[in-house]
Amino acid sequence: MLIPPGDGKQSPVISFPTRSLFKDTSQHRLNMSALHNINDTGMTVAALALGSNVGDRFHNIELALRLLEVPRANLSSEDLQQCNADVYAAVVDTSFLYETSPMYVTDQPSFTNCACLLETNIPPLILLRLLKRIETTVGRVPSIRNGPRAIDLDIVFYGAQVIDTRSPSERNSLENLTGQLVVPHPRISEREFVLRPLNDMIPDFVHPVLKESISNLFDALPEKDPSLRRVIPFPRYPLPTDYAWAYPDVPVVPPTLTYWSYPITGNEAPLYPTQRKTHLMSTLNATPDSFSDGAIHNTLETAMSFARESIDAGASIIDIGGYSTRPGAAFVSREEETNRIVPIVKAIRDVDASSSDLDGQLKEVLISIDTFRWEVARASILAGANCINDVYAFTGREDAWPLVDADAIQRSEECMAGMKSVAREFAVPVILMHSRGDAGKNKDYGKYGPGPGVVIRGVQIELGVKVECIIKGRGSVRRWMVIVDSGIGFSKTVEGNLEVLRDGASIVADVQVDGKRNPLRGYSQLVGASRKSFLGTILAQGERGRKTLPKERIWATAAGVVCAVQQGALVVRVHDTREMADVVTVADQLWQ
Repeated sequence: MLIPPGDGKQSPVISFPTRSLFKDTSQHRLNMSALHNINDTGMTVAALALGSNVGDRFHNIELALRLLEVPRANLSSEDLQQCNADVYAAVVDTSFLYETSPMYVTDQPSFTNCACLLETNIPPLILLRLLKRIETTVGRVPSIRNGPRAIDLDIVFYGAQVIDTRSPSERNSLENLTGQLVVPHPRISEREFVLRPLNDMIPDFVHPVLKESISNLFDALPEKDPSLRRVIPFPRYPLPTDYAWAYPDVPVVPPTLTYWSYPITGNEAPLYPTQRKTHLMSTLNATPDSFSDGAIHNTLETAMSFARESIDAGASIIDIGGYSTRPGAAFVSREEETNRIVPIVKAIRDVDASSSDLDGQLKEVLISIDTFRWEVARASILAGANCINDVYAFTGREDAWPLVDADAIQRSEECMAGMKSVAREFAVPVILMHSRGDAGKNKDYGKYGPGPGVVIRGVQIELGVKVECIIKGRGSVRRWMVIVDSGIGFSKTVEGNLEVLRDGASIVADVQVDGKRNPLRGYSQLVGASRKSFLGTILAQGERGRKTLPKERIWATAAGVVCAVQQGALVVRVHDTREMADVVTVADQLWQ
């Protein structure tokens, strides 16, 4: 069992697969019986809906989720006396995060909505009072019904129980719900902003009154909101010097710097015509030996010059790495990796924003850290980074694949625990890439069947296992914080790389994979084909083929970027930012 650092409790229905990490995802699924029954420990699983449209919406939702997990600090002494002595509440799964138009009362700001599964032994009426206390703590003030609020928390399901605290004579109306508990929530069948998040987590759960699954109720909605989009918030770091924290029982929730939104997709394409923006991630390798640009930006002066050029060219985010992932790269200690990255992050955040418009943009730019070490990630976030980019998806750098050595398995578990803990504590998005140890090896995907699509199935299953480990269970990362990367150039043949690039949308499609729902369904994608060696291999083929250095593959990279945009990538990782900015600008217009 995997227990995050500093956490002495573990959900009884979530486990980490030590010797079968790349085989079966079923053991990561929340035990559906917990939604139907209270188990021997008195635990049940409640499904909660959350919404906010006042103030820093993302901060409000994260704060509410953290307060849920410290019920002893938020319940009255009278309520605590009615609870189990070991009162317990843990968020064990979350949906994607959605930006939605207001319903019922439409003259108000857009909402941010999501849902979570809460494993708890708190009785339902006391849980309702806990939610109301949290609403007050986060900042909800009385307003018109269905009107603006800093946070709104509702119990949608409490296991499979049917509860109505109104007198029998009052149960024919839905206009008398104030101060009452009615579970399942009586308006669920008409609310896309509730059904869609539930469908992310528990599509097969059967509504105990309507006797229909969540997926069937969702499909039966008469119409769906074409303006609805998924969102990924990025926190502001370092914290502002005047940032006061008034909640000593939970870790600090950072303010939001910005957020990205992306359209909801069906099986392979956006469900509705929509404006789109493909973000540019500019690659800053602070290393002497990266495959493409080692020793070019590994001084503070050259790194800052590159960062300014990237922002001026249109980059949305700068990805800073201090440890090359190319095959055969020299070992770098944690200290050395940190010392390569953190000074650059600090220098960007210490820029005088008033000196020029460009420096004003640079100071506020998003920064991701390309690392697989939680210590490096933590130090970088404290310095000002906003995102973790991990090519090993929290399982650590191990050349062997699959893991069979006991020591390697232990290292992988420790890495998973550490990275989850940092990502959760600091509420940062994480980019999780598919890989198989040494990037130049392990290119056979024959186990996933004959014919086309085997590499995509391999990515869905293998990366899906890791993602499920990361987003489920106590101490997990929020689902909405995950961006997936198919790992172009890592343990794939030329044709395998072309497959995941050409059919990238199918990687995150809501389809069946080996008889199960695709574990990567719905996630946004990063695509990183820039200057990769498979492009060089293609350019060297044929009668007029030629050998190329990585820096000579700009036009080949452009072709890959256009394909990535056409396939719906949210962000493309590039080296030649100015040139690829033009490519993305035109491609976005072509494919929206």
